[in-house]
Amino acid sequence: MSERQGYVVWLTGLSGAGKTTIAEALAERLRAVGQRVEVLDGDVVRQHFSKGLGFSREDRLENIRRVAYVAHLLARNGVAVLVALISPYREGREYARNLIGDFLEVYVKCPIEVLVQRDVKGLYAKALRGEVANFTGISDPYEEPLAPDLVLETDRESLEESVARLWSALAQRGYVPDSVPSGDGRR
Repeated sequence: MSERQGYVVWLTGLSGAGKTTIAEALAERLRAVGQRVEVLDGDVVRQHFSKGLGFSREDRLENIRRVAYVAHLLARNGVAVLVALISPYREGREYARNLIGDFLEVYVKCPIEVLVQRDVKGLYAKALRGEVANFTGISDPYEEPLAPDLVLETDRESLEESVARLWSALAQRGYVPDSVPSGDGRR
């Protein structure tokens, strides 16, 4: 694997499915093997370079376009980019794939019932009561990927299992060595 080869892992799924948790755990392991890594988290992105965008379909697609452009720039400069973004529309994810090229779409899948139980912020409860408009998966659509490169079912597998499966998918593409380092930087 070339040290300069960048790529994008695009983690899509509903709020609370585990996208950011998986991205952060993977980032730690990638750094342990000497890769330059950036995590583009949906919440952080919204605060910084998508501030002012709402939650209409067009605004959500614009958010995805902006994130895809930044991810593309980073990847072409040798960075492993981990995008943790709901990205509810297939059209937006396809745009990202076409722009970026070295792209792995990962569907972080979790049933809505489990997400409601996990919901520490109470957002699902509010959305179910009609108090939050345009909430993806409740009052706004989420278009599941039709042919993702990998599906991680976070209600059925541990964080370690998800990261190991994702590492294996990256190794098959030549982005990482075959063996996954432990979470503390040791092999």
